[in-house]
Amino acid sequence: MSYENLGQGALDYFPCRYGKSKLLFRGPRKKMEAEFIAMIGGTETYGKFIEKPFPTLVGDAMEMECVNFGCVTAGVDVFSNESTVIEACSKARVTVIQAIGAQNMSNRFYAVHPRRNDRFLRASTLMKTIFREVDFTDFSFTKHLLTTLQTLSGERFSIVRDELKEAWIVRMKLLLEKIEGKTVLLWFADRLPEDEPKTESLGRDPLFVDRRMIEEIRPYVTGIVEVVPSAAALAQGTEGMLYSSLEEPAAEDMMGPMAHEEAARALIEPLSRLL
Repeated sequence: MSYENLGQGALDYFPCRYGKSKLLFRGPRKKMEAEFIAMIGGTETYGKFIEKPFPTLVGDAMEMECVNFGCVTAGVDVFSNESTVIEACSKARVTVIQAIGAQNMSNRFYAVHPRRNDRFLRASTLMKTIFREVDFTDFSFTKHLLTTLQTLSGERFSIVRDELKEAWIVRMKLLLEKIEGKTVLLWFADRLPEDEPKTESLGRDPLFVDRRMIEEIRPYVTGIVEVVPSAAALAQGTEGMLYSSLEEPAAEDMMGPMAHEEAARALIEPLSRLL
């Protein structure tokens, strides 16, 4: 069910901040005074359009405070550079890190906004040299940029894609090394890491992340949980999601409540063993 006429958005996410962080997280704000689980990740962890995303479901089922540090369209860098989040995760009994895409982080080819990581800021000299025909002032978002580059030249685009893949591995290792304590990497997508995207476009998140990359960081985490929602969950589309009419295109690109329920169920047993 969608709330089509709620102009400003159908859900109140109770946005909140922690410590000195400038990032807005999904609330209500947690106290983190007793034992807790921390979860960091992108739009899926935040639970955009979802009344009870998997961090909430896990916390309810395990009867333990679960702090949602998900950020909409986040890249790896936003967490690596956020001391408040790193400190909180190091105090948690266990931290779940969603495997997020490689497109929304600064690299040798382009820079992104430090907090709104899907925002393209500028192209490097190297990028301008490889794609001389492109006017980079036309782009505001990384996905638009990368889709255009892929259309222009698959061969040249592959150079950028390979850079993003290698940068993702390095940044993930850096992030995981900063977090003290137990960590679980969560793969939550409509495909397995070894599967090719189901479309000819860039595909769905986590963009460009594959099995080799997951295995590269395996030694840096305590465990890995892979969740590919069932056919029934994926077939639900936007059913059960809460969004305004303007948000419908974005909602159609997200996984719904049943997928979040399946992710929560997959996490509960591994997390229980680590507590």
